[in-house]
Amino acid sequence: MEQNKRTQIAELGEFGLIDKLTGAFAPRNRTTLRGVGDDAAVIAASRSEATLVSTDLLMEGIDFDLTYFPLKHLGYKTVTVGASDILAMNALPEQLLLSLGVSSKFSVEALQEFYEGVRLACEELNIDLAGGDTTASVTGLTVNVTAIGRARRSDIVYRNGAKPNDLICITGNLGAAYMGLQLLEREKRVLHDVENPEPQFAGHEYLLEKYLKPRARRDVIAALAEEKLRPTAMIDLSDGLASDLMQLCKASDCGARIYLERIPIARQTHQLAEEMHTDPVVAALNGGQDHELLFTVPLSMQEQVMRLGLVDVIGHITQPGTECYLVTPDGSDIRLKAQGFKEEI
Repeated sequence: MEQNKRTQIAELGEFGLIDKLTGAFAPRNRTTLRGVGDDAAVIAASRSEATLVSTDLLMEGIDFDLTYFPLKHLGYKTVTVGASDILAMNALPEQLLLSLGVSSKFSVEALQEFYEGVRLACEELNIDLAGGDTTASVTGLTVNVTAIGRARRSDIVYRNGAKPNDLICITGNLGAAYMGLQLLEREKRVLHDVENPEPQFAGHEYLLEKYLKPRARRDVIAALAEEKLRPTAMIDLSDGLASDLMQLCKASDCGARIYLERIPIARQTHQLAEEMHTDPVVAALNGGQDHELLFTVPLSMQEQVMRLGLVDVIGHITQPGTECYLVTPDGSDIRLKAQGFKEEI
């Protein structure tokens, strides 16, 4: 008997898998303004306002390693991960639902430490912890975070609004979180079985903070609102600049050109990359977990955007049917590729 074809997830990649699993679903209710395919779902709350909802799943051994990830920092980062999806819709997060799968290796005190990090992040972002669930687990710690926000319908920014000649803007710098992870993994390997380990973190504190305790960019959304500047498209930078830019361009049916010399990369990222024989540009393009914001604005708003002081303009949107390219200082074009679930860079 002929067996059904078995497709490996890696053949599709993360975004291809999402398209495959959800492509047959269409909204059935008028209140569902946006379903799968953006940073958050958008649900009508009134004629002028909408509720935004996003959910993220963090798995021990996949998304975090408790060998070096303090539980307090993990709690803080969990809030950042959820809040960033709402912020990427040009909205403010207001509530959080948090569910945990917990194995017997965790004490009550350990879980209190995790929730202390959650509390600190919620205070900073003015978010209420509004509920959740806790259950037993045989695989370590599993964290599910659901973030809820609210915005005027006219203010919400989707991924599909970018137009040719729009400027591509990013907040912060890229690749630091990835290099922070590489540093932690290196020290874990080097100090394996060492009785009194003393990891060498001096001079790399910024990289560790970017990975272990990233801050959601509520300040950027507030600054955009103050300037009365509404981006044409926006996305949370969680999967790497290349993957996330390609997702935005796919949704907007366009291409992009970004310029290598304009991508902001921190000095510590350059230093550690050189020390570890890694290309900092590869870290910036494919590293992920930066939780900065990537957005586009019309060319006419360039001066307004630059006045924010929080943003770098790294390129522009190109015509429908074109690809996404990285332009090197010598003028060469390198086509961007998305990483998805694949490990190699």
